[in-house]
Amino acid sequence: MSVQESAEMGPVDYAVMEFPGNRMTGEALPLLLDLVNRRVIRILDLTFIGKETDGTVRGLELADFDGDGTLDLAVFDGASSGLLDEEDLQEAASVLEPGNSAAVIVYENLWAGPLAAALRRSGARMVATGRIPFEDLVASLDAAEARSAA
Repeated sequence: MSVQESAEMGPVDYAVMEFPGNRMTGEALPLLLDLVNRRVIRILDLTFIGKETDGTVRGLELADFDGDGTLDLAVFDGASSGLLDEEDLQEAASVLEPGNSAAVIVYENLWAGPLAAALRRSGARMVATGRIPFEDLVASLDAAEARSAA
């Protein structure tokens, strides 16, 4: 990646999505593909890991989730920028319950690239970032609703 290309990049995030009992249905795959096709995000890395009941971590192969005979994630086969290493996968596995698997994804927020580049050119810098967990968001909204009803 050139200096020019990296200057135009949007923020890069990661997510670890756990599948209890190794049950991956593929239901979310069309939504992920839609985000990629609409150029909202760009997948930089996508890998699957499993955590055995004894705590052993192993890599998983792409699979045919819906049973139609084709690899559901073949479009992402080889999606590996090199950002994820073995240490990252072990860290991701540390949050998994034994007997479960996970998708580990690193993605660029393409939608934010032009904004981020303009801010960098103007001398602005990101000093904090974060994500509000869904459960916390719902609890805050419920509390706000309860206060307004009182």
